[in-house]
Amino acid sequence: MNSKILLVLFSCTQIGFSQNSDVMKLPYEQIPEYPSTYTPGNILSRFIDGLGYRYYWATEGLSARDLKFAPSKEGRTMLQTLRHINQLSKGILNAIQNLPNIRTNNQPEANFEELRKETLFNFKKVSELLSEKSAKDVAAYTVIFQSGENRREFPFWNMINGQISDALYHVGQVVSFRRSSGNPVNPKVNVFIGKTGN
Repeated sequence: MNSKILLVLFSCTQIGFSQNSDVMKLPYEQIPEYPSTYTPGNILSRFIDGLGYRYYWATEGLSARDLKFAPSKEGRTMLQTLRHINQLSKGILNAIQNLPNIRTNNQPEANFEELRKETLFNFKKVSELLSEKSAKDVAAYTVIFQSGENRREFPFWNMINGQISDALYHVGQVVSFRRSSGNPVNPKVNVFIGKTGN
């Protein structure tokens, strides 16, 4: 009788673990299917999906040694670069919600796993919010920087050549850094197709 109870408990535990792993699955292991039509919003959304996919694989399997790597004594480490990309992802998300970017000091620094998860989910949320938006909707987005009473606003054009392009640039650095530290990106990553082979 006791062995039957243990078997039931074990099965329930395994189901619980399986459900938790599905809930916690990170986005952008592959790029989602593309839409059937082109709109300003879903074109931008697809651009973010490409960024998310590149970031996912650039950061997949990084070691503690990789995170400490810096190209020179004066350069940022891999982890510092990932923190910068995370800040960019927050700025992009803020613009899509017309929220101000407020620089805060003395914020606790997240560990790598938390940082990666937050960045990927920020990109996913941006993509979802952009999807199917019209040109009029996209034109309404504003990039806002606020420091105390000082507030500066820019059109969404600045976000495209600013934070979005900057994030792509820095993801490329991460790819280069990890190659230099001896842990290159999975060679089966296919950014054109948006899927990675086994």
